[in-house]
Order: sequence, then C-alpha cells, then structure tokens
Amino acid sequence: MSITSNAELQGMTKVSEAVGLVLKQMREYAAPGMTTRELDEYGGQLLQAAGVRAAPKLAYGFPGWTCIGVNNVVAHGIPSDSVRLQEGDLVNIDVSGELDGFWGDNGGSFVLGNDLNHHAPLVNASRNILLLAISQIRDGVKLADIGRLIEFEARRAGFRVIKNLVGHGVGRSLHEAPKEIPCFYDRGNKGRFTKNSTVAIETFISTRASYAYGNGDGWTLVTNDGSFVAQHEHTIMVTAGEPVILTSTNGI
Repeated sequence: MSITSNAELQGMTKVSEAVGLVLKQMREYAAPGMTTRELDEYGGQLLQAAGVRAAPKLAYGFPGWTCIGVNNVVAHGIPSDSVRLQEGDLVNIDVSGELDGFWGDNGGSFVLGNDLNHHAPLVNASRNILLLAISQIRDGVKLADIGRLIEFEARRAGFRVIKNLVGHGVGRSLHEAPKEIPCFYDRGNKGRFTKNSTVAIETFISTRASYAYGNGDGWTLVTNDGSFVAQHEHTIMVTAGEPVILTSTNGI
C-alpha cells in the first residue's frame, strides 16, 4: 500500500510492531524438547493478547498461527506435535498478522541453543544481507537492483539464493503490489520502489539449493538436496532516504 495519512502510518506501525514483538518473544521462548505446535500455540496466545489476527489463518486458512520450519524446511512449515526441537536446530519462524485493517509481516531464522551443526554463518549472512539490502532501498530504486545485490552478497559469502520465493507488497492485505520482490537478479522485473509504499523484504539464503519444493502437504516447502536455508524478513516503508523498518521490534 501507499501511506497517504498519519493514521495509515500509525496503523501500519502498530501491527508491524506487534508481529515483530511476537517473533522476538517466540524466538526467546523456543527451547530443546518443545514441539513446534507448542511454540506456535505460544505465538497464537501472544497474537490474541495483542488483538492481532494471524494472517496465514485469516488469508489462506493455514493450519497454524505462525509458520515454523526446522532444518531443511524452507518456508510455510506447519506447526506439528511430531516435530520436537533439538539443540543446534536451524529454526525459522514467520509471523504475520492483521490489526484494524492493516497487515504486517516478518520472519527470521536462528540457531536453537549451541551451534552444534554450524548454521551460524548461514543465519548471519541472511540477516546481514537483508539489512544491507534494506539500507539501499529508496524511492525510484529498481526492484531488480536490490535482488542483484542480495544474490551478489550471498555468492560472495559462499551461498546461493532461493529463486522461487520472494518479498512482496503488504499493507491492506498480506500480499499486494508489488507482487514479487526477488532476492535474485531478475532482468525482466522493471518495477521500482516508490516513496511511502510498504513492502516486505525477504532473504532466502541457501547452502546449495536454488529452488524450494512442496513436500506434499499442500503448504510446506523444502529443499530436495538436503540444503539448509535461512530466511529473514522485515516490513518497511520506503522513503526518499533511509527506509523505516516497521518491524524493528523483532530484534533482527
């Protein structure tokens, strides 16, 4: 959406800060031995306490309050009673929600406890590249140029990017124009960032894979070669200068 009034800015700020704080609290709450369903239920309680409706449920009928992926799950992981977190797991949580007609979206990967499986370089690359990319976004900047920057930085760090998952516009709905903000260079994408627009910028940084695939449950996306993927996401407002990171409460 394009922010046209202070009331709209306050609405986007309120929902974005709420989902950001829920993501932070879920990350801090996660512990070895906990199921992803237990972690999701905690997130659901936090969302409800804040008056926020869970976006995946509201928009798409997703079977969870939040999306939680572990290890080789790239995105849209269904919270489960059978998936139990373990020390050193690569965990991804994506929290999005609606409040008073405004929608906010954010996500982040992290290593649970001690980094037994050496995922930290991947996680750090995803986080740092996202923040670098956001710092370069301005009114008039080409979407493709930000994708090129993310892909270049990922390769420089020894990683790849997932090419069939993208960032997107957000505001009056969970997914809106621009429909695709890739984290790779797409020469056919002629769009530009526009002042006062609100968008969700995402990185999907992979150890080897370039694509994510459905696992057959209708939701979960995984790599097909055992690769690991770290994702980080912020909702931002584009300006003529530095963007405003609306989900900064998540601590990414």
